Amino acid sequence: MKMEAFTVENVPLIKAGDDIASIICQNAEIRDKDIIIIASTIVAKAEGRVFRLDDIVAGDEACRIAQEHQADPRFIQAVLDRSRDILIESPIFLVETNNGHVCIKAGIDTSNVDKGFLVDLPTDPDASAADMGKRIEDITGRKISVIITDTNGRAFKIGQTGVAVGLYHIHPIKNWKGEKDLFGNILQITEESVADEIAGAANLLMGEGDGGYPVVILRGLELRSDDKSSVKEMYRDNSQDIIRKGLFSLRHA
Repeated sequence: MKMEAFTVENVPLIKAGDDIASIICQNAEIRDKDIIIIASTIVAKAEGRVFRLDDIVAGDEACRIAQEHQADPRFIQAVLDRSRDILIESPIFLVETNNGHVCIKAGIDTSNVDKGFLVDLPTDPDASAADMGKRIEDITGRKISVIITDTNGRAFKIGQTGVAVGLYHIHPIKNWKGEKDLFGNILQITEESVADEIAGAANLLMGEGDGGYPVVILRGLELRSDDKSSVKEMYRDNSQDIIRKGLFSLRHA
């Protein structure tokens, strides 16, 4: 088996209304079954998801939480506006976004954006991935997959990694249940998070500083699916989520 991953060069600073799909196609050769990994920040910028801190009015709850974190209440209000549940309020501010993604501070980014401005995650990353994928397929005539990524921390470990937040024509989980291992044993529980693994690999090339590359192409993996896919396929159901249950118990103890 062999796969290769490479950055798309000459991607300019993205602004509202930019056609990212066209920019990718102009700067890279696209082949059938390529997986195109795109940083959520540039998708959000193209969709006009940049907003001003000065335009936000903080409520009482935001002011209370901001005091705990010694943070700007307006920033906390922005997080609350984009969240449907607070999983941990302090010492970290861990929320479930309106779209169901669990992350710190609703994924609002203060990096790679002008001072005084903030950038959201895309409102519906699956839809954004589909729009991008269909546009690339229309331009190139190739059948491809798209993964939109963000950078997340991980429970029990130091450091951040790339994760998938939106998908097009690729399922996030590869189910190995029922397959045999090297010794003929039947696998019972193995479900491989291929979308997150790809996002993590792409993050190595994207970088986090001022020399980052927001688009990576991965070639050689046979993972494209004609079925409709969604990142939500890998969100654990609340009834089976023991970590969420534990956090709920702590909050209501």
